[in-house]
Amino acid sequence: MRWLKGLILAIILLAVLLVGILFAVNNQQTVPLNLIWLELPSVSLSVWLLAALVCGVVLGMLAMTGVWLRLRTALSRAQRLNRQQRKELDRLRVQELKELP
Repeated sequence: MRWLKGLILAIILLAVLLVGILFAVNNQQTVPLNLIWLELPSVSLSVWLLAALVCGVVLGMLAMTGVWLRLRTALSRAQRLNRQQRKELDRLRVQELKELP
């Protein structure tokens, strides 16, 4: 089963790589990027689009960091409470066994 997962992952990665190569080959015309206050040099369209993708991914990861930290904190708090409740339950079980005649 593990080899099948690896094979499927390899096929998906190969397909993504092939699409990326085709994308770069088909978008080779140079385009200058004019930001309102800054004129960036002429580079191929595929480079600008991939740069925009990378910027979007990084900004998305940064935006999700707060949510991730909050969920991580809630998880550790719940695990700590769970451990405390299990210890209390074990203590009560032992106490109950000692009280039986």
